[in-house]
Amino acid sequence: MSYFRPISISLSPNVEKDDLKLALNLIIRPWLWVKGKAVEELENKFKKYLGVKYAFSFNSGRSSFFAILKSLNLPDGSEVASQAFTCNAVPNPVLWADLKPCYIDCNKDDFNMDADDLKAKITVKTRVVVVQHTFGLPCDMDKIRAVCSEYPGIVLIEDCAHSLGAEFKGEKVGAHNKAAFFSFSRDKIISSVYGGMATTNDPILGKKLEELQKEFGQPSNFWIFQQLLHPILLSYIILPIYNLLDLGKIFLVLSQWFHILSKAVSWQEKQGKRPDYFPKALPNALAVLALNQFNKLEKFNSFVLPPKISDRKNVFLRFTVKCKDANEIIYKAWHKQNILLGDWYTTTVAPFDTNMEEIRYIPGSCKNAEDLARITLNLPTHINISKKDAERIVEFMLDNV
Repeated sequence: MSYFRPISISLSPNVEKDDLKLALNLIIRPWLWVKGKAVEELENKFKKYLGVKYAFSFNSGRSSFFAILKSLNLPDGSEVASQAFTCNAVPNPVLWADLKPCYIDCNKDDFNMDADDLKAKITVKTRVVVVQHTFGLPCDMDKIRAVCSEYPGIVLIEDCAHSLGAEFKGEKVGAHNKAAFFSFSRDKIISSVYGGMATTNDPILGKKLEELQKEFGQPSNFWIFQQLLHPILLSYIILPIYNLLDLGKIFLVLSQWFHILSKAVSWQEKQGKRPDYFPKALPNALAVLALNQFNKLEKFNSFVLPPKISDRKNVFLRFTVKCKDANEIIYKAWHKQNILLGDWYTTTVAPFDTNMEEIRYIPGSCKNAEDLARITLNLPTHINISKKDAERIVEFMLDNV
């Protein structure tokens, strides 16, 4: 049966036996889904780990980002600058908050925001700059801070969805600017299928985030059930028969079609719209899953890979390589070798079927990002990749790149 289980990069990659046991225990104890002590414990551990004063959990990274934007009380139409070569989970909360996304190009070497392009595109309406630490590679914060310092009143927010545990000049990312948000979704460094955290050292912002967390309320019990069921079905049914006459793939698609399982990105989000389960607070059951994963963070981040830069500590959510025929290689790996390589990002704003007009991306405005979208693919670096798996991946890449 192991022949049919793919080497995967995105289908809940960091789930282990103890995580499955927790999910199974929780799914039959609905009285623990909403109420419990796990949320407070997770938030306290997060504050201690990052060294921040305030941390408030939400049901996704995008809910966390949306809460930060709402807490800032910005005038409608204010510009929020964030990089291209990203997911629509970044510009969407900007649109939901009645603000205007402005896309900044990225560097081709570390996939992070280009400070020169940021400086060129800042306007009098720019109120927020969002710095993404792409794939767990910390951005050069000195350059970004230098640009922002020339424009008083700009709020600097860190997008740490990929980078929990990464450091820049000995400081953990997400700990030393106005605010930051993290993601615990199904394919992040730690996963509760859905989940996120907003952090800050600002007491006024912290108070507003606390108020919004209460105002947003809890997601429905059915939504919580969907998330708890996700690692169970993936591990026991979908992955073991993934390529057995395509039964696993079919089961996954049908499960999402009939709303037994949730999708990572809804059809509404691909059109710039907000589904009704965002924004919400993080329910207790998912906080239990996130806590268990958080306690294994050091193990998850134990990979030592290039590039190694003296002033940065990288974490490797994914290991991204550049090659001319990236899309063809992804397709060939999947259909001929049962290896699901990552496609972050095959378009400047992912997923590939995102409506670029609706999320306000102007084609040609971020040349580097558009070039990278054609030539990048990701190799899996998660805890469930065995030495044998790694050897298969390396052999495949050597034969095809």
